[in-house]
Amino acid sequence: MTTPNLLPRIESLKVPTSRLRVQHLLASGAPDGVPVVFIHGNVSSSRFYEETLAAMPQSFRCLAPDLRGFGETERAPIDATRGVGDFADDVLALLDASDLRLAGKKVHLVGWSAGAGVVLRFAMEHPERVASLVLLAPISPAGYGGTKGDASVAPCWPDHAGSGGGTVNPEFIKRLLAKDASDENDASPRTVMNRYYFKPPFRLERSREDLLVAEMLKMAVGEDFYPGDREPSANWPGVAPGRRGMNNAISGKYCDLRRFPEIPTRPPVLWIRGADDQIVSDTSLFDFGFLGKLGAVPGWPGDAVYPPQPMVSQMRAMLDEYRSRGGNAREEVLPGVGHSPHLEAPETFRELLLKFLEAAR
Repeated sequence: MTTPNLLPRIESLKVPTSRLRVQHLLASGAPDGVPVVFIHGNVSSSRFYEETLAAMPQSFRCLAPDLRGFGETERAPIDATRGVGDFADDVLALLDASDLRLAGKKVHLVGWSAGAGVVLRFAMEHPERVASLVLLAPISPAGYGGTKGDASVAPCWPDHAGSGGGTVNPEFIKRLLAKDASDENDASPRTVMNRYYFKPPFRLERSREDLLVAEMLKMAVGEDFYPGDREPSANWPGVAPGRRGMNNAISGKYCDLRRFPEIPTRPPVLWIRGADDQIVSDTSLFDFGFLGKLGAVPGWPGDAVYPPQPMVSQMRAMLDEYRSRGGNAREEVLPGVGHSPHLEAPETFRELLLKFLEAAR
């Protein structure tokens, strides 16, 4: 695998760590600059941050790794029973790798979507290493799918049915495996990116779109990777999380980040989201509770049993608690933007990011 057509000022690095033989990352800025680490989301890679890194001031040392199983990083299996713990541990191992000269140093963390779950987990386990957190269209702190309630969160079913690896459209998996770069099907990666990562009719310039679709197709697909394995369930919609792979790792069965407000160091938090996000919202088109309510999945047991997951409300409730404990957290909502504010509204995103980082230094 190669990293072609990098933007100016971007380096492609491959670093061995104590956990991975090869951890690939993009880097920009002065080696001794203020470290900012960007963690990508599901079905993506570090290159979804490339424009951001290229535009950052030289005074920041920006690093964007490919998570395990994504991009050009080693195809190491994901233990979903640890939630996003494998990813958080990989980030620590990368920061402590001798090549980067960041061992023991504080870093600013930016996490997009599932990557926001990774940076929250990292902060919970290593608060002394975190200078600030930027949560970009973050998954709920109660995981993705299968939970109800805002501040008082509970699983819709004891086995968390309706979340995990078995909830992914089989046609999407088929087209990932076939390396389908076309837009001839509703389930093709290109169509999914343009329809759901962004708010239509937004499109990237064609060459960048092609590049990001190619990055999606690099992802390892299988029971140890994306989307993971599955378990049958007697509860609607008939499938529960397995124990391996990406989508099980972010299921609320294993991913619970609601203790973040308890961390002792209280780093400042900036939450940026698009007002028209279709992936992470209280009415997500990828949430079985909402799909059932729409009639798209037969047999929905109703709001009392399985309501749409209030993803945004759950994040807001957690950050309200963080503020009540003395933390500083701010929410910024970008109108007309979907799930990818850094790509859809790059100037606004960078302005918010830079002002936040300067204040947090």
